[in-house]
Amino acid sequence: MMIPNQSNCFSGIVTLYFFFVLHTLASPTLHYCRHDQRDALVEFKHEFPVNESNLSVNDTMLNLWLSSWNKSNDCCSWEGVTCDAKSGDVISLFMDFIPLNNSLKPNSGLFKLQHLQNLSLYNCNLYGEIPSSLGNLSRLTELVLSYNQFVGQVPSSISNLTRLRELRLDYNNFIGNIPVSFANLTKLSKLFLTNNYFESMLSLDVSGLHNLEFFEVSENSIVGPIPTSLFTISSLQMVSLRRNQFKGPIEFGGNTSSSSRLSTLLLGDNHFDGPIPESLSNLLSLQMLDLGYNNFIGPTPRSISKLVNLYYLNLSNNKLEGQAPGCLWGMMSAIRSHNSFSSFEKPVRILDEIPMQMLAFNSISFRGPFPSWICKLRWVILLDLSNNSLSGSIPQCLWNSTTTLGALVLHNNNFSGILPDIFFNATRLKALDVSSNQFEGKLPKSLINCTSIQLLNAQGNRIKDEFPSWLGSLPSLHVLILRSNQFYGPLYHNNVSIGFQSLRVIDVSHNHFTGAFPPFYFSNWLGMITVNGEEEDTYMEGLTVGPLEILYRLNRNSMEMVQKGVNTDFERIRSDFVAIDFSGNRFCGKIPDSIGLLKELRLLNLSGNTFTGNIPQSLVNLTTLEQLDISQNQLSGQIPQDLANLSFLSTMNFSYNNLQGPIPRGTQFQRQSCSSFMYNPKLYGLEEICGGTHVSNPTTPQESEDLSEDPEEQVINWIAAAIAYGPGVFCGLVIGHIFASHKHHRWFTKFFYGNKPEAVTKVLV
Repeated sequence: MMIPNQSNCFSGIVTLYFFFVLHTLASPTLHYCRHDQRDALVEFKHEFPVNESNLSVNDTMLNLWLSSWNKSNDCCSWEGVTCDAKSGDVISLFMDFIPLNNSLKPNSGLFKLQHLQNLSLYNCNLYGEIPSSLGNLSRLTELVLSYNQFVGQVPSSISNLTRLRELRLDYNNFIGNIPVSFANLTKLSKLFLTNNYFESMLSLDVSGLHNLEFFEVSENSIVGPIPTSLFTISSLQMVSLRRNQFKGPIEFGGNTSSSSRLSTLLLGDNHFDGPIPESLSNLLSLQMLDLGYNNFIGPTPRSISKLVNLYYLNLSNNKLEGQAPGCLWGMMSAIRSHNSFSSFEKPVRILDEIPMQMLAFNSISFRGPFPSWICKLRWVILLDLSNNSLSGSIPQCLWNSTTTLGALVLHNNNFSGILPDIFFNATRLKALDVSSNQFEGKLPKSLINCTSIQLLNAQGNRIKDEFPSWLGSLPSLHVLILRSNQFYGPLYHNNVSIGFQSLRVIDVSHNHFTGAFPPFYFSNWLGMITVNGEEEDTYMEGLTVGPLEILYRLNRNSMEMVQKGVNTDFERIRSDFVAIDFSGNRFCGKIPDSIGLLKELRLLNLSGNTFTGNIPQSLVNLTTLEQLDISQNQLSGQIPQDLANLSFLSTMNFSYNNLQGPIPRGTQFQRQSCSSFMYNPKLYGLEEICGGTHVSNPTTPQESEDLSEDPEEQVINWIAAAIAYGPGVFCGLVIGHIFASHKHHRWFTKFFYGNKPEAVTKVLV
């Protein structure tokens, strides 16, 4: 007779035994890394030698990362290596950001890992051509070689990788044609070839790529039409062809249907022409559409109203005309700049329900009054109506939209009247540009509530007001432009602190300001005294919507300046620029000694005033100064000799003063034109500069006729801060160029945005 507890014990042992047997049968046999796989990895490791005697930062990183690649360890546990649990074959190798600093050899150990399914060598500083041996890795499903320095043509052997689902060759230096053999990669889902030098797609037929979802070939040099077969792929979700040389009309093909999954179509920056096809309305899943910077003509098809999911549209810089359809106003971002639309069509939706974020209608020939329906919008963060022919006053009702407004750009219109006091709730406003209009009266005092504002540009109007010293309390104000108005009185009052601790650029030139400055006047301008730790921050941060790459292209407008008769395109304006322009007023007294505290100053223009006394010796502390103009004053004494030590000082003007003594000897001074020092009767040393032994300093303009030069030689570049949003992406802030003509005794400015005769500031959108 068995004891009960013994029976239960025996039963339990039997149960455990059967459980163990079943578990063993069900579990796979675990294998470690095979020796041939380990040897191939070690061989690959030795292809990237490290200089042990003089380790660089990259060598150190490589050493640390490969330290686990040791034969004493199972290679399946090495950093970046993944093995198949059953066979022990290496199936994945990820070495992103590891500085290999070499090329891939045709007989590399890498190509012996023929069971690899995933290979990522992203940003490894690899260079040279891709060996055709890469085609040996026929089991690859993912291949990432982005952000390296590969050159030459893509080897046709890549077509052997018939299991490939994702191929990333973007941001390299590949040239030639996109291989026709890519059509054999029938399982391909993602193809990224951005930012190379591909020139052609030849007769590439992609219709067989039934699984293709993402097709990205932007920023190359591809010419010719779009392959019509591309839009027959029902799985396609994103196509980006922007910044190439595609041309001709857009054809979506007869097989394009309303079942298309295409949500993003980016065709900007090409040479497409003809009308926008009505068949575009078949792409019912479309959410983002960029057709900007092409040569499209005719009206905007009204069938676009069928694209109910479309929230981002860019039609800028084309030749579109007619009435802008009201169906477009229901989008979060609508960019229609630089076209020839004749008028707005009223929105077809209830305006307070529109999730609008960006409205850009600049440079599209709009006329008439301010569109009153804009007042009904509640969610605008960007409103740009610049470079049109709009007239009349700004309605008081615009205050409805200022709560969310981040940028208001009304530059270069014919608006008149008084700027309305509508900024009581504009705490998110970062940029206000009302320049080049006919506004009168005073600046609205409600601007004091704009605690986020970084740019205020009111130049080129008829504003008649005292200097708005109350703006000095705004904590983020970086750029203040009041140029060419009718401001009057002093900039300094005994009972008012100047403030402006964040100011980086100030231009109050060509007004009616008067008065003298105390010696300590600039001592509180901390933004110009110390390096700003947030210089890389963008003025328009927070205004972006949608993918950042698209916004980069949208705001890529180049800027052209005239420098000594040469047209130059600028796509990036320096964000560290620090400048003061007080020229063309009636300031008097001595130039404050505290000017020497502004160690970040790049441009200083005090010309055309009545300053007296000596040039401050403290100017020699401005070691970053590039441009200096103190001409047309009543300064006396000598030019400080130590100014010759300012190595960045390239442009200067001391003319029309009462200076005396020698001109400083230094490379920067010797490179100046004669006219930079003329009309200082007691100043000497011009012989070396003017290239003659009998040159005298004239006391009248008539005496200098034979020395007169092209006024363009007197150019002072007036380039202010960059306004940008999105990474690498930038908008420009340009303040023009001041040309001094000693021959005609006057200053004039030329602004290159729209060829206007007055200097203006433009937020490029």
